[in-house]
Amino acid sequence: MSYLGPLIAIVFIVIVARLLLKKFYPHAVLLIAGLLMLAVSFWLPGHEPAVEVTGGPFVFDLFRYINSSFAETNAGVGLMIMAIGGFVAYIDDIGASEALVYLALKPLRLFSRQPYLLAVLVIPIGQLLFVCIPSAAGLGLLLMASVFPILINLGVSRLSAVSVITSCTAMGMGPASAITASATSIIEKDTVFYFLKDQIPLAVPLSITMMVAYYFVNRYYDKKMKREEIPVPKIEKSRLKAPLYYAIIPILPLILLILFSQLFDFFAVPIELNTTTVMFICLFVALTFELVRKRKPREVLKSMSVFWNGMGNIFKSVVTLIIAADIFSKGLISLGFIDGLVGTSQNLGLGGAGIGIVMTVMIFLASVLMGSGNASFFAFGPLVPDIAAQLGMKSSAMILPMQFSASMGRTVSPVAGVLIATAEVAEVSPFDIVKRNVIPLGAALIVMILYLFI
Repeated sequence: MSYLGPLIAIVFIVIVARLLLKKFYPHAVLLIAGLLMLAVSFWLPGHEPAVEVTGGPFVFDLFRYINSSFAETNAGVGLMIMAIGGFVAYIDDIGASEALVYLALKPLRLFSRQPYLLAVLVIPIGQLLFVCIPSAAGLGLLLMASVFPILINLGVSRLSAVSVITSCTAMGMGPASAITASATSIIEKDTVFYFLKDQIPLAVPLSITMMVAYYFVNRYYDKKMKREEIPVPKIEKSRLKAPLYYAIIPILPLILLILFSQLFDFFAVPIELNTTTVMFICLFVALTFELVRKRKPREVLKSMSVFWNGMGNIFKSVVTLIIAADIFSKGLISLGFIDGLVGTSQNLGLGGAGIGIVMTVMIFLASVLMGSGNASFFAFGPLVPDIAAQLGMKSSAMILPMQFSASMGRTVSPVAGVLIATAEVAEVSPFDIVKRNVIPLGAALIVMILYLFI
């Protein structure tokens, strides 16, 4: 086989990585790089572009593909992700997310005499919250407002506290996660089954690894540094925007998705709800809560604009990124990147496990460079079905570690939104947080590779 196309693809990957590292707008970089690779493949002997060629000017076919990519994405996974984003924005606006975080953190006070143990116990609780509130920066800031004051008033340093808070977003999983929605769409698997059968069994050993690593890493760094902590007021129940029973709203989508899935058979005629439908159901449940509590119909109905604005924000940030990444991945396919990767791996004696490890590490590093787990996963995730088919593997076996490594890479990226936002609140440097996160997340990455591939 000709390796000219794959070599050109690697050149494009290197250029894209450099541009993203220099903080070029990722949506434009991925889109333009994808279009250029598709154009090169059209003129390169022995390669066929991964777009429908109508016989007219090829440049028109390229732009037709952009149109079809928008149409397909918006009709499926795009709408799902926008509905999730709108719901997350709304529950945050009405104070339901804050109520859930407040209740979830109450058990931590039992370990007040062991501050570093208390700090690492935030990790599993925060990860459970991340399933219900799938916004890394959003959850990070909520935890900064609630658990951060508790930790530092118990003797944990600011850097230790903010490091464990950011680690809560290290595994993007659950039916409400944008990466999960994309992954299950790629491998055509039921979201709830993927969450319960694939993600949770892997998340358990990774969480334990991170907890142990953070315990020793943070103690080590805190002993080395001399610090003067600035007192931070403890959060009080009276400061919550909503009553505590509002905490049910963020977890309601998860409850409905599980109850009305194939796991249970409560009805004579099976009822299955997809994620988008559940998000709209829960939106109207939240509106009902607000109407009963406030009794101001005009104000409550107007608050629905928060949901639409949230959908719009997700469209311009995430959905457009999915489309740009789809075109980028099609460009890689057109240049024979997959065939070259598989062929080279086989020549080196690497099987499916070897290629899975390469892809997992590649996405991890891409997330570190981009500061976005979504960007790296959306760029390389669509390649999985073709690679898995050539190697005789299950797509889910390859896409699961790639999905987790994307979120892990974001957690050790100094340009990630969650690190920048939490660092600003904690009055520390994002690079100092990265120093605390590298060893625990690196250990989790190694454990994941050993667990799944070796």
